[in-house]
Amino acid sequence: MAQIKITTEFIKLDALLKFSGLADTGGGAKVLIQEGKVLVNGEVCTMRGRKIRPGDTVTIIGGEGVTVV
Repeated sequence: MAQIKITTEFIKLDALLKFSGLADTGGGAKVLIQEGKVLVNGEVCTMRGRKIRPGDTVTIIGGEGVTVV
């Protein structure tokens, strides 16, 4: 699992998906989240504005994932 370093307190889920390359665009990130294809710490998350903090893991169901540091 790749690690993504952030220099702020948190990053919003949709922005993280785009920043990490798990989604090609912000619109693609929105669709993945709305369709329930994104796991945050092992649980499905449909809130694209969810705050992701260091230590959290984000995974695309059936695909790649990242850990925020």
